[in-house]
Amino acid sequence: MTNDEKSKVPDKASLARLTTDIERDSGADRSPDGSEKPKDPNVVDFEGPDDVENPMNWSRSKRLTSITIVSLMTLLSPIASTISSAGASEILAHFHSTNLSLAAFVTTVFLLGYTFGPIVIAPLSEIYGRAILYKICMVLFIVFNVACAVANSLGSLIVFRLLAGIMGSCPVTLGTGSIADMVPAEKRAGAMAAYVIGVILGPSIGPICGGYLTPAAGWRWNFWLMAIASGVMTVPVMFIPESYPYVILKRKTERLRKETGNQDLRSALDTGRTPRQLFAFTILRPLKMLISPIIFLLSLYSAVVYSYLYLCFTTFPGVFGTKYGFGSGASGLATLGLGIGSVIGLFFCGGTSDRLSKHLTQKYGGDTKPEYRLPVLILGGFFTPIGLFWYGWTAQHDTHWIVPIIGTGFIGGGMIVTYMGSTMYLVDAYTVYAASVTAANTIFRCLFGALLPLAGPAMYDSLGYGWGNSVLGFIAVAFIPLPFIFYLYGQRIRESNLFKIEY
Repeated sequence: MTNDEKSKVPDKASLARLTTDIERDSGADRSPDGSEKPKDPNVVDFEGPDDVENPMNWSRSKRLTSITIVSLMTLLSPIASTISSAGASEILAHFHSTNLSLAAFVTTVFLLGYTFGPIVIAPLSEIYGRAILYKICMVLFIVFNVACAVANSLGSLIVFRLLAGIMGSCPVTLGTGSIADMVPAEKRAGAMAAYVIGVILGPSIGPICGGYLTPAAGWRWNFWLMAIASGVMTVPVMFIPESYPYVILKRKTERLRKETGNQDLRSALDTGRTPRQLFAFTILRPLKMLISPIIFLLSLYSAVVYSYLYLCFTTFPGVFGTKYGFGSGASGLATLGLGIGSVIGLFFCGGTSDRLSKHLTQKYGGDTKPEYRLPVLILGGFFTPIGLFWYGWTAQHDTHWIVPIIGTGFIGGGMIVTYMGSTMYLVDAYTVYAASVTAANTIFRCLFGALLPLAGPAMYDSLGYGWGNSVLGFIAVAFIPLPFIFYLYGQRIRESNLFKIEY
């Protein structure tokens, strides 16, 4: 086999796995003796490995444009998740409330939307495609941000924040699936880095925007800003092409039926199920996937570390506002430590993951394995506990303000390496179910991110910043061996009949 032929194997393998997922052979049938029979003329498939309709064969510019649009959508949504945090006290004062937990909930309820949204959005994408959901959810995201801006009660604001979070979960849920549609596994880290930067940097940018906008124009303008920015973003979103092979072949089949009059034509990826049956079948898939020990434990690890980000946000007003005397705008700038650390973690993970995976593939026989993504996660696992101990104790003892901010940089770096490393591993291991495995991960991660910060004020009041963050650091330390265990035994666990689950 030539090098050119080898380079095409991942594309065919991905398509073959997708075909298996929906219980239909995508190519030639086989005789009982194992020989290939001629392809069924009524089966509509991609026209060979170089078919330009296959998203893997799209031009570089078309794929780059699509990934850029998805990445920008994924940046806007997390910004919206935290932009209200800097104006929390103003929101409480406006609605005559003094409940600090409720103030935190105005911010974190957005993440509850991230929890519920993927349960419906992921299966709908596997029936109707990704592009139509991007468009619908983007329009509704604008509507609910406008509703937040004009809310006349704290209760209605919380409800509209929840609905905005559900719509905002769309690019976060489907982005990895879109990338898996267009980019082979061995080249995926760079595209994943562009996508993940929005997920990670967005929450750090939100408080900065809100910190300066709230004193200047009032808390309602935080939501007007998100509505305006989303409106501008909607224009390119309306032109994003469909990338999901199942839907592409379904549309091709419908077109050929009209052109030829042959009603016996069927897609190679046709399940034989009606949309209602397929929705019922797929809606439980993200939840079923959490039964897998690998998906459950890595999602739990990612969820715990991700929740630390929002827990940090609950401490910033007390640490940098009360202890260091920062104004609301400057307190927002304190999140730059998390943001800069995230960027460093992004370059570390994106720059080493593909190269390390390629090196291990060549070293151990040329077969690419998802487990080769895990060494980066093993190394990055140390960043989070270091950052938590650093931030907690330096803030406790009133050291210069830059010192705890540097500590938050380690937290940000550890978070993005954990998130990106676990996501790349799960997408590579379950490529066929990329949207569903991302949904499972997102459900877990955002549930923790929404609820754990509500316990933050009580914990820090009781333990202080030093021991409070140390407790979180010890929990992070307990997860460090996990990716190493999966590096050694992950393939065996995935292939074991004991843990085999029909998705």
